[in-house]
Order: sequence, then C-alpha cells, then structure tokens
Amino acid sequence: MIGRRLLTLWAASVTLAAYAATAGLGGATPDVAVERPLSSADLAALKQKFRRPAATPFPKGNPFTEEKAALGKSLFFDPRLSRSGSVSCATCHNPSLGWSDGLGKAVGFEMKPLARRTPPVRNLAWGAAFQWDGRADTLEMQARMPITAPDEMNMTMDLVVERLKAAPGYGPMFQRAFGGDDPISARTITAALATFQRTLVSREAPFDRWIAGDETAIGPDARRGFELFNGKARCAACHSSWRFTDDSFHDIGLTATADLGRGKFAPPSVVAMRNAFKTPSLRDLRMQGPYGHDGQLKDLGAVIEHYAKGGEKRESLSFEMKPVELSDRERRELVAFLDSIRAEPAAVELPQLP
Repeated sequence: MIGRRLLTLWAASVTLAAYAATAGLGGATPDVAVERPLSSADLAALKQKFRRPAATPFPKGNPFTEEKAALGKSLFFDPRLSRSGSVSCATCHNPSLGWSDGLGKAVGFEMKPLARRTPPVRNLAWGAAFQWDGRADTLEMQARMPITAPDEMNMTMDLVVERLKAAPGYGPMFQRAFGGDDPISARTITAALATFQRTLVSREAPFDRWIAGDETAIGPDARRGFELFNGKARCAACHSSWRFTDDSFHDIGLTATADLGRGKFAPPSVVAMRNAFKTPSLRDLRMQGPYGHDGQLKDLGAVIEHYAKGGEKRESLSFEMKPVELSDRERRELVAFLDSIRAEPAAVELPQLP
C-alpha cells in the first residue's frame, strides 16, 4: 500500500512537472514567454493561479473549533511534551523567527545537531505528505513524529498523556475541546496540535494586494520578477499554487549526503526519488533561511545561483533543473518578487500554560 502511494505521488510529480516545463503561456515555452510582455489575458490567468483561497480547509475527521485550536496552541508551546521538560514545538518553530529557528540544521535532544533544517509550518492546512521526506500523510500524524523521535523531543505518547493528566488545568481544556469521560489521549493531543497548526496562515502580502487589483502594491522590479519566475527562470515548474509549492519531491542537485530524503521510502528502481526532498513554500521566504533541506544555501543570492547553475549532475537530478543565464538585473528582479510575497508578521500572544 505504501509503495503504491509513493509511486502514485512520484508519477503525479513527474506528470505535473513535465506539463509545467512544456506548457508556456499562450503556447510559448517558458524561456520564450518572458521575452515579451505578458498579454492582459496571460497576466490575468497567472494572477488567478496564485490567488489566495478564501477560507482555510479543515478535515471532516478533525473539524475546527476555537476550543481545540486554543488547546493546540497551549500544547505547541508546552515544554512538558519533551522528555527534558525544556523543549516545546515552539522551540524550533519560533513565531519570532518566522515559525522556524534560523538555523541551517535543527538541534535536537541534548543539543544534538540533526541532519535537516527545521521545516516551515505555515500554510500546512493545504499541504499533503508532510516532513521533508513526506513520511507523514496527515498533520495529525506529523504532530506525533517530533514528540516521539528519539533525536528530537524523545518522548512516548503514553508519557505525554500522563504528564498532561497530572496538570490540573488541562483536564477542563480537553473536556471543552473533545468532551467524553477521559478526553486526554494521544489522539486528542495530536488532533489539537494539528488544528492549531492549520491556523498558521501567512498574512496578506503586497503580491496578494496586487493580484486583488492594487497596481501600486508592488513595484516594476517585482512585476518583472513575477514574469521571470513563471517564464525564463522556470521557478513555477515546482513552486506552483498560491503557496508556491507543488507539494511534491525533487532532487535539486544540492551536495549529496547520506540522507536520501524521499528515496529512503521509495523502491530502489524509482531513481527520481533519491536525494529528493519536499518543495518548500516560498511564502515569507525571507524569514526562513538558511535554505535547502539542510541549510546548504545561506541566502537568496546563493539560492538563485544554485538554480542558475542547474545543480549537481546525477542520475536522480530533477529534469526541471536546467542551467539558465540570469543577468544581475534579473536576479534582483527575482529577489524583488520573492520579497513581494512576504507579509508583515503578526504579533503572537503566548498562551498561559495550564
């Protein structure tokens, strides 16, 4: 079952990427599309593609309630979910650092350096196949993983349940959120955490206001960067949708390590999944560096240079990774566009822990 799902996701990724690589606006290829001004119809179609949705989706099996989200927020900031009692989800996903930690690689249990960067957690309500390698099918499944990972929070769900039951204030909160005679359980803990995570949505950015009709919201450099992003620079082949991700996995040609990413779970014959990692969202990108799944790219200049060169050549390299010549001006325009999809961060009121 897992093998079939992996192959299906991989096949979908290849199909979508191939379409994006060949289907230029108005029948032109991406490399050609940027060489002429976009028509008003082409620009309107692109704007629609990247338009923010009106509402946040929640699954039928875990619908939104204010009580559940408030409980999830308390749990997210509570260090009692870690064995040491000193690390919470928010330790790595710090709201003041763009819900990340600003590190090239995360730091785990007993300050052990981990192999990967802390992934961004905003806009995951629309996501699929979570973690850098996609091993979690749902946010509820993902919420459990860092808690129980020996190298991260190093807990068991049974011990978390025991600790929360010993905190008098949590009983009423779980009761209000879930009801029942004994509402504190591994299932309700992860359901509350996932509900809170789904509320972490990027605020409106200048780009969104431009899409909505405010022609003054972004400057000419950002507009040209938007055309480059969708054309010559080929970024939108993978960074598609309003979140600027295809929710798929690609080997982008970073320096190889022992970490195979998605390849750890794919059959050996699926070469494209070796060294393949989740396409991250580009929303609020300035708050999420260093970049790459393991922080190899230190700033946006290094990111653009990497893609311009096309990455390390190997059998698993995504066929979307092709060298492209970008002038200094074009690089500045791409950065201007990326800046236009960054919103001012909202103030986060820390919860009063029970």
